[in-house]
Amino acid sequence: MLPPTARFDMDEIMNLIRDRRYFVLHAPRQTGKTTALFALMHKLNAEGEFRALYANIETGQAAREKIDEALPAIIEAIASYANIWLKDPDARVLAQTVLKNSSPNSALFTFLDLWCQTSPKPTVLFLDEIDSLVGDTLISVLRQLRAGYTNRPHNFPQTIILCGVRDVRDYRIHSSSEKAVITGGSAFNVKSESLRLGDFTKADVYTLLQQHTDATGQPFTPDAMHQIWHYSQGQPWLVNALAREVVYNMRENRDRTVTITAPMIDEAKERLIIRRDTHLDQLADKLTEPRVRRVIEPIVAGEELDELNNDDTQYALDLGLIRRSVGVPLAIANPIYQEIIPRELSQTAQDSIPAQFSPKWMTVDGKLDEAKMLAMFLDFWRQHGQPLLRTSPYSEVAAQVVFLAFLQRVVNGGGYIDREYAIGSRRMDVLVRFGVPPKVQRLAMELKVWRQGRKDPTAQGLTQLDQYLTGLGLDTGWLVIFDQRAGLPDIEDRTSAEVVISPAGRHITLIRA
Repeated sequence: MLPPTARFDMDEIMNLIRDRRYFVLHAPRQTGKTTALFALMHKLNAEGEFRALYANIETGQAAREKIDEALPAIIEAIASYANIWLKDPDARVLAQTVLKNSSPNSALFTFLDLWCQTSPKPTVLFLDEIDSLVGDTLISVLRQLRAGYTNRPHNFPQTIILCGVRDVRDYRIHSSSEKAVITGGSAFNVKSESLRLGDFTKADVYTLLQQHTDATGQPFTPDAMHQIWHYSQGQPWLVNALAREVVYNMRENRDRTVTITAPMIDEAKERLIIRRDTHLDQLADKLTEPRVRRVIEPIVAGEELDELNNDDTQYALDLGLIRRSVGVPLAIANPIYQEIIPRELSQTAQDSIPAQFSPKWMTVDGKLDEAKMLAMFLDFWRQHGQPLLRTSPYSEVAAQVVFLAFLQRVVNGGGYIDREYAIGSRRMDVLVRFGVPPKVQRLAMELKVWRQGRKDPTAQGLTQLDQYLTGLGLDTGWLVIFDQRAGLPDIEDRTSAEVVISPAGRHITLIRA
């Protein structure tokens, strides 16, 4: 375990607290926010300058916009945490008194006002899961906190830290009572800063893995450690899930004399994706949101983001779905998410592939027969391509998604698909790996879409595929061109395949579909 407060800029946070600031701490789910806030609470209380309290106010979510139910639940939650962590049973008595004598739209203000007067020390309050609240409930909470701002530090918390997935300025809150959309920035305009809890660094990941080795004697090879970093990019839940999968859930590795290797990490990654633990399931669920689709679809398609709404981009960043680095285009946050997204998008197409579709791409000795696989794909596409294109929720990448659904059928139980795509590339690179080391077959492909008004992408595709194959050390590959222009013959009439020579002299299977 890393020291939780080490993930904060403690100088910045302490300056904000001493300056009596209200601010936001946000980060994607399951990145360690709660652990870090508890550690900060204990640190502040131990040092004695402040009275600090953490409170999770998610209990108000169930009431939705019923303020008369939600606000009492929130106030009682704060009082309960005060009883647990500050040994303050009087907070519960105060909460009940306030709730009997105050309206919901003033009860939180009144409770915090009176509760802060009971302490000789300035109060620092952390309100976690603030963005789980909705509509009029969230508006009421933000406005009551704003109303008490001028009463700090003796009659209201000196500092309030709102913690959630998103920055409060990104809230677009529909008020049923006011028949209007209220922005978080207007309802809580006393916020001075917005801090984001970052992912683990590479050094953090290696430190955690070394702690396991020090405690158990079980080593990770350098390649295995790098693979965990590569797949997770430091996303805390993924780091922990990969490591736990490989050293605990993979039974043979519970023997601590077994060295953890890179192929074991590959298997652990695949098992996590197939099992779809809660974290990954929540990620998949977000893909259906229009705000997310508007960001993710052009990234998967390799298109530009010229007309992208900045609020949509920030929302996807706050959810942890994408990452932004200086001088680097927007990209999917890590290779695991990068693999889950097209796999999830292709699930409906996979489920729609006819049951009688019988794979015959295996040789008698269990190898992948590329020629038979090509013939099967051409037959599959001619018969089922057109109707399956309509199953994709992301229309701009429907052809790639259906192709990936076919490939997933190919590798299920015997291989892996690695997918690479990036803004502005107008392509998706795919590597099929089949078999087990050291006898792993690799087939590299590049997928491109020929859109209306653009020139034939074949020449550019062959050049790009040459570069991809050079990096992989391969001599052959597939270039798949999905022609999406209007007025073309039906798919069954225009789908074809031929072998062409690339600029680098490679024999490339060119598929037009």
